[in-house]
Amino acid sequence: QLQASGGGSVQAGDSLRLSCAASGRTFSSYTMAWFRQAPGKEREFVATISSSGSTTRYADPVKGRFTISRDNAKNTVYLQMNDLKPEDTAVYYCAAARYTTTQAMSITDPPYWGQGTLVTVSS
Repeated sequence: QLQASGGGSVQAGDSLRLSCAASGRTFSSYTMAWFRQAPGKEREFVATISSSGSTTRYADPVKGRFTISRDNAKNTVYLQMNDLKPEDTAVYYCAAARYTTTQAMSITDPPYWGQGTLVTVSS
């Protein structure tokens, strides 16, 4: 089970950190990712991190502004979002998949999803 939190309403240029807590004892074997869905748009990939945390991958619109990280001791993955823009407004979802690469995670639908957390960025 995945539980996302940390969303909120901020101004453009502000920062937010999303968290996704996972239950279970095998978190460290899962590749984790964040996706988002803006109003009226399809869900899109944001960032992913390998099970060990050694490899990350980002969507072009967030490169240089967002950072994905994980703490396997806490069964938690994070998304640090800096310099937020109005176009970052969306519901953000964390997702998990086992025995997969970050490249695959960025282009396919993972099997496990958390509930979303809403991020609203005003100009």
